[in-house]
Amino acid sequence: MSDPNNAFISRFELPGAAGGPLADTSFAIKDVYDVKGHVTGAGNPDWARTHDPASAHAPVLDRLLAAGATCLGKTHTDEIAYSLMGVNAHYGTPLNPAAPARVPGGSSSGSASAVASGAVDFALGTDTGGSVRLPASFCGIIGIRTTHGRIPAEGIVPLAPSFDTVGWFARDLSTMARVASALGIEDAPGTMAEPTLMMPRDLWALATPEVWAALGPSRRALCDVFGAADESPVDEDGLDTWREMFRICQAAEVWAAHGAWVTATRPTFGEDVAGRFSMASRITPEEAEAARAARMSIADRLRTTLGDTGLLAIPTSPAPAPLRTDGPKELDIFRSRALALLCPAGLAGLPQVSLPVATVDGAPVGLSLVGPRDSDGTLLELAAQVTALLPDT
Repeated sequence: MSDPNNAFISRFELPGAAGGPLADTSFAIKDVYDVKGHVTGAGNPDWARTHDPASAHAPVLDRLLAAGATCLGKTHTDEIAYSLMGVNAHYGTPLNPAAPARVPGGSSSGSASAVASGAVDFALGTDTGGSVRLPASFCGIIGIRTTHGRIPAEGIVPLAPSFDTVGWFARDLSTMARVASALGIEDAPGTMAEPTLMMPRDLWALATPEVWAALGPSRRALCDVFGAADESPVDEDGLDTWREMFRICQAAEVWAAHGAWVTATRPTFGEDVAGRFSMASRITPEEAEAARAARMSIADRLRTTLGDTGLLAIPTSPAPAPLRTDGPKELDIFRSRALALLCPAGLAGLPQVSLPVATVDGAPVGLSLVGPRDSDGTLLELAAQVTALLPDT
């Protein structure tokens, strides 16, 4: 099978059950999910070399196959899923079909590329710090990060377990909803029946003026559907602390999960990922404990702010995707900026849907809806209400 977008690391076919709710659909799966008989490579040749083929499918794969979807292969990922740009020093950078001069975003880079190109109907990714949401924004497709813990993470290479979530991409909300149903994402009746719209000015201030202007029609559509928005900031003291707590908590969990393997194997990483693992190795237990306590306070504050009905509408990314010609330093600066917008949902374990609603300089930019825990299905329904009012982008 040809792969002009370099989206896949391996191509194969696993037929879905006949007549299921996802019959006649195809999908791909990020190479951090176990597929029986295949090595889970996690974007790094040394990881692949030091791990045996999986003895069973990840449960989420079994559920999709049972629902009738056919799997067409495994897609590229940033190394150990520890990045956000989609650049892999070993396997290259998948094409961003919506903006070929720009990176696709990561770490679910290949899955986003496969969906955006039309190679598959939907694709699984994972989202710890934005690894579904950011590629969705960059590639002009829909992506969801589910409520933490709502879909089992067994059979998936971990990054930071208290943040890791299952997510997926599609080109239309109907397919997104069908996948959600197949995976058991059905909210209780009346969930967020009367949403309270929030557009915190501190989060919106992180976007460039061009992104702010491009998302103007979406802002107006949201207000038309849900009424005037509360623009109170989520943190009066600024969001730098939120991003730093996310960075430390994530890094401490990454090292706990993979430090022994890194120390024993001494794998070859790309420059940016190597630097990130080096930083993670230096997090002290005291720093980690202080960050976890701060995280709990931030999460409690955000959950209280949202309550049972809060609908947070924010830019998914501060700007369109960086250029493929940008170097590691430029990409890392962008990553840091993006994390300030992406970390709230991660810190509080909340679901977030990114919608392709606008373009800037010919490249897609996404609008995100964030809801209370376990409002995943409702977010997709609310997204349909908003996009129905928008002109084609």
